[in-house]
Amino acid sequence: MNAREFLSTIDEDAVLEAVRRAEQRTSGEVRVFVSRRRLRWREAKQCALREFRRLDMDCTRERNAVLIYLVPSDRAFAVIGDDAVHAKCGQSFWDETAKAMEADFAAGRFTEGLVAGIRRAADLLAEHFPRGHGDRNELPDALAGD
Repeated sequence: MNAREFLSTIDEDAVLEAVRRAEQRTSGEVRVFVSRRRLRWREAKQCALREFRRLDMDCTRERNAVLIYLVPSDRAFAVIGDDAVHAKCGQSFWDETAKAMEADFAAGRFTEGLVAGIRRAADLLAEHFPRGHGDRNELPDALAGD
């Protein structure tokens, strides 16, 4: 499945609503990126880190952004967080989140998998980075892609 086909199977409004709801609870930022490129010899996590920086997700005030990076053509994805988030949860959180999403993806429930990943990230962010007075949205809520 290529990126265009993938995007046609998801409910973009539901995904973006999940992002908006997540960010109402936390000072953290959540983004979803859908790549049309193939991984070739790289790993999804390597590509996710590159896009994380390219999207300036490493420039948030509290270093508390989360990226869900998808490569539909290779049936691969990664969930990564910035330094402050990773320090609070460790690698096991990202692995468990990916595993939960993968179950939905394997069943063809792409919207549900994305929303579940966003909610899981939101729960972590809200616990460690609650929304404060005067918080502002530092990054766009729209789906990103190349």
